[in-house]
Amino acid sequence: MPSNRRSALAAAALTAALALTATACGPSDDKAAGSDNPSAAASQKGDDSAQLPKGLPTSAADIQKWKKKWQDGAWKNWDKDQWLREARDFINPVIKGHWKPDTMKDARSSDKTLAKQSAPGTVPGSSGDQGVTDPEPAPVQAKSVDLPYHNNAAPVGKVFFDSPEGHMVCSGTVVKDPAHPGKSNLVWTAGHCVHAGQKGGWYRNIAFVPSYNDKGLPGAQVNSAPVQDVAPYGVYWADWAQTSSQWISQGAETGGAGAPYDFSVLHVKPEAGSGKSLEETVGNALTVDFDVPQVKSVQSMGAWGYPAAPPFDGQKMYDCVDRPGRLSLDPAQPTMYRIGCTMTGGSSGGGWFTQGPDGKAVLVSNTSIGPANSTWLAGPHLGPEAKGVYNAISQKFSNQ
Repeated sequence: MPSNRRSALAAAALTAALALTATACGPSDDKAAGSDNPSAAASQKGDDSAQLPKGLPTSAADIQKWKKKWQDGAWKNWDKDQWLREARDFINPVIKGHWKPDTMKDARSSDKTLAKQSAPGTVPGSSGDQGVTDPEPAPVQAKSVDLPYHNNAAPVGKVFFDSPEGHMVCSGTVVKDPAHPGKSNLVWTAGHCVHAGQKGGWYRNIAFVPSYNDKGLPGAQVNSAPVQDVAPYGVYWADWAQTSSQWISQGAETGGAGAPYDFSVLHVKPEAGSGKSLEETVGNALTVDFDVPQVKSVQSMGAWGYPAAPPFDGQKMYDCVDRPGRLSLDPAQPTMYRIGCTMTGGSSGGGWFTQGPDGKAVLVSNTSIGPANSTWLAGPHLGPEAKGVYNAISQKFSNQ
């Protein structure tokens, strides 16, 4: 039975490590949702003008005109010639009020979040984890996270973005920033939550909401709920995003050859303005571990997220904890982790956690792909490419 596969002790340990720390503002604190302080927001560097790609306006006046045009609806132009796709091309001007309780509630999981995959068997002559696919795991029933989320899974939240198909949703995790100890503004998610891969470009209006729907309100009540219940710490817009070059060049709707590299890091800033970092505001951030030992020595991994495809509705947070196995889509590419889990689309990008040597939870992967019948999830092994993406975005904002 799936319930027998879940280690209660491991689950409890991981959950305890995700809890709120003493440094956080409570959601009832006015500062948690950010104060209307333009000077505080303006003090954060990495503004839109410094990041406009080649070919867009460069004078201050033209930049403001371009931003107003974008904020007035020009972002809805998804013509191929207008869809920026290169790593250097990321732009994401803040549109205040764009993500309201009703638009957040109605955002749906992208078709890319959980796509049908066929997994080959073990490659003859393979050694270690490379090229190995373990037997398909038994499903692990997703378990609802205890309320309120800010006390039980402080670093976890939802990633919202716009695509040609409309308002979309993924999951994400606040992670530590080596350049700013204790004051991180970094969020870990999946590459397919920010970029369409080989046949598209960067998605738009990308934002992160930590502890989304903190009280676990039913979907019918979210539209009319106070903003502080739906977004207790406010909305954080990505002012920069990075994903792997492999995802940009090879990612596809079914994951494709880009799936083992399906990860992304966002640098965010508060829509409403705040003098505190995201980590200080939510009270926790996870270390990213790029040196996890082989799968066979890892006793348990947990995936956290907001599944949005039926039978879920995207309004509540769930987790699955299981002993990981291996999934190889191509023997020439890194082997992925796989666990039993019934979470569906919308959970994509959500962090996978295990216990580090010091007993604290560390982020080791993120939800990337899974089968159509939602019995398991797979996530990339975070190796040199992931570490390069992480370090690059940390260094980009190191002096800010």
